[in-house]
Amino acid sequence: MAGNSFGTIFKLSTYGESHGKAIGGIIDGCPPGLKIDLDFVQSQLDKRKPGQSKITTQRKESDQVEFLSGIFEGISTGTPIAFQIVNEDAKSKDYSHLKDNYRPSHADYVYDQKYGHRDYRGGGRSSARETACRVVAGAIAIQLLNDLKINAYVSQVGELRLEKDYSQLDFQKIENTIVRCPDTEMAERFIAKIDSIRKEGDTIGGMISCVIENVPVGLGEPVFDKLHAELAKAMMSINAVKGFEYGSGFKACTMQGSEHNDIIRSGGDTECNFSGGIQGGISNGQDIYFNVAFKPVATLMKDQKSIDKEGNEIIVKGKGRHDPCVVPRAVPIVEAMAALVLVDFFLLQKINK
Repeated sequence: MAGNSFGTIFKLSTYGESHGKAIGGIIDGCPPGLKIDLDFVQSQLDKRKPGQSKITTQRKESDQVEFLSGIFEGISTGTPIAFQIVNEDAKSKDYSHLKDNYRPSHADYVYDQKYGHRDYRGGGRSSARETACRVVAGAIAIQLLNDLKINAYVSQVGELRLEKDYSQLDFQKIENTIVRCPDTEMAERFIAKIDSIRKEGDTIGGMISCVIENVPVGLGEPVFDKLHAELAKAMMSINAVKGFEYGSGFKACTMQGSEHNDIIRSGGDTECNFSGGIQGGISNGQDIYFNVAFKPVATLMKDQKSIDKEGNEIIVKGKGRHDPCVVPRAVPIVEAMAALVLVDFFLLQKINK
């Protein structure tokens, strides 16, 4: 299986399955001399871990990360940073009925067709549990980015959407609610919606918005490696993501150039920021902001029609422990993937200078 690494200079390679002994990764390219705040790394993992509230999966994992190499006395040595997270609460028997059966909208069928053999326990390698490794690497990347700030939050659940501009929000309130929305009133509506869907045995989609502040001018390459293209790839690599838009996004197709153009003022800033902080594939020093759309979780606590390995029509029973909505736990994953993109370009920019 190819495609288990992300990044060029600061590169993360991950391993492990949802119900294997452990998941983990190797970070190659982290510069030496970085004082790593291990408590911060763990705090980011705690935001992603299962079993944290009534609106998330009830699988219980402490997700304690153990660093095996590359860090000595709390400082990076410049050698590969290896880490692992032991799986503590895997209940593989919950998936025994899927050995020869395919769940709708999962990777079960395509894995079998591509590889001829698959780990059916929780989806194996296709499980979103793999994203914990990204959060570890992203937390280290964030610490390399100095004053740059990355804040992601839940801005939509189903048809309920937070319409406030991010400039009206207090990012310090993101962690005040279990749904990770900085608007208290909307957060309560989101929670009630997710809980209602959970009780029905169903799932629902949502959206995460992300704002990156204090970005220097010049990150990104202008042809195939555009900054927004790499951000899109990073976000689209996250499980359950169905869409990505930055800046004015899809609204741009309804506007005229005379109203959409970002007028440049003396000093380099702009009157508006429809560009989303990126022009010509390169950061322009303004805030980068984007939205990431997540589909409803494919596993329901309801019966669904499907087929088995022999092509026979079957009914798949909903079993196991699953999120009714992924977006509350996906917030640190979005932040991590954004950090991995930015740190790669940040290090490339230093080399080019």
